[in-house]
Amino acid sequence: MISVDQIKDCVKNEMVIFEERFKESLKSDVALLDKITLYVIKRQGKQMRPMFVFLTAKALNNNQVSDSTYTAASMIELLHTATLVHDDVVDDSNERRGFFSVNALWKNKIAVLVGDYLLSRGLLLSVDKNEFRLLQIVSTAVKEMSEGELLQIEKARKLDITEEVYFDIIRQKTASLIASCCAAGAASVTNDEATIAKLKRFGELVGLAFQIKDDIFDYGDGDKIGKPTGNDIRERKMTLPLIYALKTGSEEIRRELINIVKNHNEEGKHIKRAIQLVVDSGGVKYAYDKMIVIKNEALALLDDLADSEAKTALIGLVEYTVYRDK
Repeated sequence: MISVDQIKDCVKNEMVIFEERFKESLKSDVALLDKITLYVIKRQGKQMRPMFVFLTAKALNNNQVSDSTYTAASMIELLHTATLVHDDVVDDSNERRGFFSVNALWKNKIAVLVGDYLLSRGLLLSVDKNEFRLLQIVSTAVKEMSEGELLQIEKARKLDITEEVYFDIIRQKTASLIASCCAAGAASVTNDEATIAKLKRFGELVGLAFQIKDDIFDYGDGDKIGKPTGNDIRERKMTLPLIYALKTGSEEIRRELINIVKNHNEEGKHIKRAIQLVVDSGGVKYAYDKMIVIKNEALALLDDLADSEAKTALIGLVEYTVYRDK
């Protein structure tokens, strides 16, 4: 498996140009807005999503990108950043990647408006560039992410999520964004709809594997991954390891788990007990095995692509999403 540094090196030049274009797309005539967006830019994460855009385009186009590819990457990053700002408001979260969130520093009203601004900039960027196919791809992702979030909220109240419903939720809530990265990257260099659809499906599968990996982290070593375990239980989220434990466990274990999630989801000793029950039931192993199957299905979709540095890096990025330790 190639390293993250090697993956980044494959799109190093594109990312430099992208950073400048992305900053330019955020400029406004309002000093407060510029101050906040600069704060957001300086605290960006691994930027995996623009990397997926560039690597997909290069893997399809002889290691070359187009002007449309930069537009696609900026649109995706604007969308993603907007959803993070809005999510922090919805979740009443005061931190994002170890720093104060926008709503913590400037309050909810301003954070919501900043999120709206970021979304509008993404929409206007596509219109200004006449990139209506990209607009369709990204707008579909926004729709699906909203639907997935609301479906999860609806189902969490009853704790009746089946594995099928779980996959519907994470496909819309998480996988749709990575699917849009790969579809937009493909659409920036080809008009072949079959190819765009195949790369969208590839991204969707990677997104599913990515989310399952996050689910597994909740039952792992909190010190190693840099965040406390049991957060999903605290938030009453029905993730794959828990769903499996409830489906296959004895009636006694089912009752105990449901009682903890419903009534004791803020108590440390009960959360620790729930984690142990899920692990002992084989829930984490089941989720891991499922993730590997999905990862392999995703990689199989790249078999027809010509061998290239970009394809190797794209495969490496998929492997990273599955085998990362945080």
